Amino acid sequence: MTLPQLALSSLAIGLVIGVGLSLLVAWAYRARARVQEETSLAVPAGITDVLRSMDDAAAIVDTSGMVLASSQAATRFGIEVGATLDNPELRQLVRVVRDTGGSVTESMRITRGGLSLDPRLVSARASVIGTRLVLLIIRDVTEQERLDQMRRDFVANTSHELKTPVGAVSLLAEAIESAADDPAQVRIFAARIAAEAGRLGQLTGRIMSLSRLQAEDGLTKVGPVAIDEVIASSIEAHVVQADSAGVDLARGGDRGVWVRGDAQILIEAVGNLIANAIVYSPRGSRVGVGVRAEDGVVEIAVSDQGIGIAEADRERIFERFYRADEARSRRTGGTGLGLSIVKHATQRHGGEVRLWSRPGRGSTFTIRLPRIDAPEHGDSGKKSKKKRARKAAKAAASARVRNGERT
Repeated sequence: MTLPQLALSSLAIGLVIGVGLSLLVAWAYRARARVQEETSLAVPAGITDVLRSMDDAAAIVDTSGMVLASSQAATRFGIEVGATLDNPELRQLVRVVRDTGGSVTESMRITRGGLSLDPRLVSARASVIGTRLVLLIIRDVTEQERLDQMRRDFVANTSHELKTPVGAVSLLAEAIESAADDPAQVRIFAARIAAEAGRLGQLTGRIMSLSRLQAEDGLTKVGPVAIDEVIASSIEAHVVQADSAGVDLARGGDRGVWVRGDAQILIEAVGNLIANAIVYSPRGSRVGVGVRAEDGVVEIAVSDQGIGIAEADRERIFERFYRADEARSRRTGGTGLGLSIVKHATQRHGGEVRLWSRPGRGSTFTIRLPRIDAPEHGDSGKKSKKKRARKAAKAAASARVRNGERT
């Protein structure tokens, strides 16, 4: 072998050895990085910032159940950085997803802040991040469950309430047919059919009113509304009912107050409170309707000297179809929707309803609404506003047909 050939051979051997050493070093670095990645408990870059911006409860958990990072909402469930997961179901979910890989979603009931009396229905999702970390996301679906239950109850209660007058009309129609030769009995049965038909019309009308209030476009005619006209129209629509019950209607408080909203809906809401107060007041007593404007808020209070509401019923008094006095409400033709309509009508106008009551001393329902400045218009504008309010009162009165329920 000549000298040039020997040099070339040595160069080739050195090149091969150098490439091999380079590959060996690169493999060693890569293996070390893989081992560090598998054994590292460091939270990946950017994950902490993502957690801070999340509205749901979320956390990064290691193999021992230690919380390495969490969102602000996670503290509601007692999940804090540096502590282990307390909830056994969440720990089991983390173990399952760590063993199987991928992600797993389960529904469970867990407590918030360690309060065993406040269980929450949540949808918990666990996903593997790397080899030693798990991302846990907890979404509270308790309100969704409650709304779904309310919808189911509403359908069931509506079906039940409709069956009563429909069944009564059917039976009375059969009774009329069997008593066709007795004019006196026919007149009695016909009067009862008319009463049941009125009750059915009242119930369906209230269901439609409540459905409109709960729809997205519940307020269709929004504008400045004079509270004086609302009160006057509501009282006027119930004068006959008050006279028949021997109850005196009195109006007092501030005048010239305005709010923004739908006049017909407000007249119906105040009218419901007045009708309830009349029904639950003894003969010879007084029902007062007062208005107070203070600090940008208008308060419309309807007070009676009636039987009052028991403390156990006050939390549920605004629920649909709930009746504090079942027998009395049935006797007076109540649908159990009046106060629910008041609540939703007030909320639609950006306000709230408050209740004060003592058994044997009476009750006071107060509607609180945001106040606005009186609009600038001439006499013709005032007459037009009054005319619209009167028309709305008549429509509300015809839909009520002697409202008599407290719920």
